[in-house]
Amino acid sequence: MKPGNRHRTSPVHGANSSGGLRPPADKGEPFPSAWPGARGGRERWFLAIIRLEHVEKVYQPRGSAPVRALHPIDLTIEEGEIFGIVGPSGAGKSTLLRLINRLETPTRGRVWVEGQDLARLSPGELRRLRMKIGMIFQHFHLLWSRTALGNVLFPLELAGWPREKALSRARELLTRVGLSHRMDAYPARLSGGEKQRVGIARALATGPSILLSDEATSSLDPATTDDILQLIRDLHRELGFTVVLITHQMEVVEKICQRVAVLEKGSLQWVGPVEAWRKGRDPSSRDLELEASPEEVGALVEGILRRFPLKVEVERLPGHGAAWRFRFHLEGSPEVRAAALRFLEGKKEVTARGL
Repeated sequence: MKPGNRHRTSPVHGANSSGGLRPPADKGEPFPSAWPGARGGRERWFLAIIRLEHVEKVYQPRGSAPVRALHPIDLTIEEGEIFGIVGPSGAGKSTLLRLINRLETPTRGRVWVEGQDLARLSPGELRRLRMKIGMIFQHFHLLWSRTALGNVLFPLELAGWPREKALSRARELLTRVGLSHRMDAYPARLSGGEKQRVGIARALATGPSILLSDEATSSLDPATTDDILQLIRDLHRELGFTVVLITHQMEVVEKICQRVAVLEKGSLQWVGPVEAWRKGRDPSSRDLELEASPEEVGALVEGILRRFPLKVEVERLPGHGAAWRFRFHLEGSPEVRAAALRFLEGKKEVTARGL
């Protein structure tokens, strides 16, 4: 990444979790689901079930200027993880999610799912792949003319399952989500939490390997939100599917996700473990102190400004003997500030509160 380029993947270590490796030359060969990457300084193989490579999305409204929904993004989601995508309204979260199941096509870049380049799939191949991707929605999207059982049956009917097999599968899933006593209820008679449980059962009907969650808890009260997140966590543990969860609520990500990507104005600001992001949000981590010469401080400030979109203020503190002591104050988004602090820690012995 070139210094100062804010429309590329964040310079945070690990943001491009492929370790910078690229797919094979474009000769028609399939993209391998296992791709080498560096973690903690050790080389290992990990499973990349979803990979976005230099993906960009620009809308061209008729008679209006282009609208850039996503700046170029590189992102890898590993098989079996619960991955969160968080950001304010208009950040590009839903656009990114719709690129994964090809409801949107990228303006530039490539999207790989289960080792397949979505742009290369025929309509039939894309339909078969979508059967491996379940989706739950903020407003449930249930068929109001069908019972809970009928809603879960619907994707099985579309997939051509035999009637008795489909009924058995739908009843099994509704029992798993705690609605064995509500199978014959219509959506109008279900609570918000019950509707979302039907939505989850429907999304899992065809046995997908990926579950996409589009603000699935945003319209629920806190207690029901906790119940739904626990249900997703339990089903994930039992069935082993990959979860991609988008939300504007960071507390949701902290409760269930293992890694998180932070989007802001269509740009990927940060990717990494939820715990690292949580530490970066600690207000006490905004300032840090270090001992250094003025020349060393100048070099550190230059390094920060070259790598991170931050405002940096440096204050000289009362010295202790011959030592020069400085306080760094970083202004910017919490995730980028945390990354800059980690950069400083790697360059200089520092005393940083909250890290």
